[in-house]
This record gives sequence, C-alpha cells and structure tokens, in this order.
Amino acid sequence: MAHILIIAEAGVNHNGSMEIAKKLVDVAVEAGADIIKFQTFKADKLVSRGAKKAEYQTQNIGDGNESQYDMLKKLELSHEDHQELIAYCKEKGIRFWSTAFDLESIGYLHSLGLNLWKIPSGEITNYPFIRKIAKYKENIIMSTGMSVAQDIQNAINVLNEYGVSKEQITILHCNTQYPTPFEDVNLRAMLTIKNNFEVNVGYSDHTCGIEVPIASVALGATVIEKHFTLNRNLPGPDHKASLEPAELKAMVSAIRNIEMALGNGEKKVTLSEYANIAVARKSIVAACIIKKGELLTEENITVKRPGTGISPMRWNEVIGTRANKDYSANVNFRITA
Repeated sequence: MAHILIIAEAGVNHNGSMEIAKKLVDVAVEAGADIIKFQTFKADKLVSRGAKKAEYQTQNIGDGNESQYDMLKKLELSHEDHQELIAYCKEKGIRFWSTAFDLESIGYLHSLGLNLWKIPSGEITNYPFIRKIAKYKENIIMSTGMSVAQDIQNAINVLNEYGVSKEQITILHCNTQYPTPFEDVNLRAMLTIKNNFEVNVGYSDHTCGIEVPIASVALGATVIEKHFTLNRNLPGPDHKASLEPAELKAMVSAIRNIEMALGNGEKKVTLSEYANIAVARKSIVAACIIKKGELLTEENITVKRPGTGISPMRWNEVIGTRANKDYSANVNFRITA
C-alpha cells in the first residue's frame, strides 16, 4: 500500500508570531499530517518595494493601501525562528519543511539539511531559482499553478540538465487562486501531467473544503498539500482559503481511508467478504419433488440461496441429466449422466 504524503501547509499563517506557529505545529501533529511546511524568504529579495498585493491578498486582508513588500516583511521567519520551529517539530514528532522564495533562502534551507525541495508555482519560470535547487540533486516537489504544459516541460528540462532524474520529481497540479472556484480545479489535468511527463503527481489544493484533495488521491495523487490555519477569521493573506483544525484532521483521516481502499488493483475475494459467498450466491435446487432417474428440465429445477451447491453457471450442464436420487423441493442436488 503506497503511503500518501500529506503536507500541512502552515505557510505564513503564523502571522509573524512564534506562539501561533507552534500552535500550528500542534494542530498538524493532532491531524496526523506527515509534514508541516512554512515559507522562507527575505522580503527585500522577494519583491520590489512598490509591488502591489494580489487581488485575493487585498480582499483577504482588507488593507488596500499596504504594499506586498510591507505585508511580507511582517511575515518573515528569522533564522532563529527556523531553529526554534525545527526543534519544536522534532519534539512533537513531525517533519519540518519550508519553501524558499529567493536564492539566499535556498542556500539557508540547504544548510539545514532538509533534503527535499519545493518549487512553488510562482517560481516555475524562474531559471536561476530552479537551477540552484537542481544543483543539489535532491528530491523535488513542484507546484504548477498558473502554468501550461510548456512551462512544466521547461522547468523539468532545467532540473534534468543539472542532474535531477524524473524519479526524483513530483509534480503537483495546482490552481493559484485563494480560494479556488471548483469549476477551475480541472482535476483531470493531474492525470494529463502524469501521462505526458511520466512523473509522480500530486495536488496542491486551494479550494474551500476537503472534497477535492480526497478525490485527487482516488485519482492517483501521491502527495497532497493543503493550507491550514487556527482560525479562518485571522488577518492575513491565506487564512480564508485554509482549513481549520477539525477540517484538517477530517481530511487526513479521509485520505488515509482512501489510501487503504485503493488496494493493489488485483480483483479477488477479500478476507472480509469470503464468508458471505455462500449466503449471497445461489445454487441449482429442485423446484418441486423430483424422483430418482427423472429428467432435469427448465420446469423442475430453479436457482435459490444459499450458494453451497452446484453453481447456476453450470445450468446448461445440469439440464438434460437425470436425478441420482429422490429430491424434495428446494434441496441442492448432485447430477448424474
């Protein structure tokens, strides 16, 4: 049974508070997620001072005058914050991870020895960014929001050029709108990515609710990433498109159930249903009193439960033979020439 990697995306939902960040770790642990992921960046390296916020960020925060730079500056995690969170995650038994958003932050995360990289949707066309990550030749998960097939191919080409094999790459289908309208999810695109690029695939979800990530697992996702928060009403750019603690726990539980339910693809009788074969299936029985030597016909035999006698699939073998003894109605019997 393949294990679905579930990434609880804390992102910047800590709002710059280590107290909130640690509570998010606790929620991810309680939910049963494999990884909790934060974001590592320096606002000075990530965005120009005059850059405006995305429309969803303005809507979710409600401050139209604040620049993207000012918003992000308040959400930075310092190196000390990283060390504190890594230690806390280790104490709580969950894997710490983070997404870098600039070259300096890539170098810092490499120094932490995380050995797994995330290329976020916004960096899929950032050649220097992809190249730097690729040079480490470690496993990579890449989101594809706002992308077309050629964007994905171009990024894979860079990864391959610097020694990352297809086996090391997982591509996440994604839509970069917070929250994503259901009609824009296009979940079948995940299968197109899998078939066209011959890589492992997963899904990074920004819809409201838990239905779509669960459905993506049924379709073959090997990795699920989902934003979560302590409270959707908290101020910040991503809270409104995030799951609250009980929802995250429900999503993880549902995914684990689907994970078990997928099975190995072989159609066979399972242990749990084996005892029901005799109860639910039927046998050929006498439809009325039949004397020994009497010819068995469509009129004097029938099919009824239980399935402990001759299978009805042998109907044509039975018709035209003779009863080997006297039979009462509804009794299973053996056939003789």
